[in-house]
Amino acid sequence: MVLFRRLLGEVLRAQRLERGMTLREVSAEARVSLGYISEVERGQKEASSELLASLCSALDVALSDVLRDVSDAVALEEATILRMPVRAAADAAAA
Repeated sequence: MVLFRRLLGEVLRAQRLERGMTLREVSAEARVSLGYISEVERGQKEASSELLASLCSALDVALSDVLRDVSDAVALEEATILRMPVRAAADAAAA
């Protein structure tokens, strides 16, 4: 199962690291607790639209870019999941 919140967290973390920012810096800029941002990055908490807008602003990245990256990651995971049953069936037939 594809978890949007996990992939969103991975994209946000990658954006933060790409900019060389610490969680503390993003926290101060976004005015969101460091712990909450950490949980979002780890896919443990859902990000509201307001929180996501604050994080994107703090990271100086367009929301559309973040959502596009997450959408691409979702598509890759879905493709992997959809191929799994085909591989398993092919392996079973070959055995």
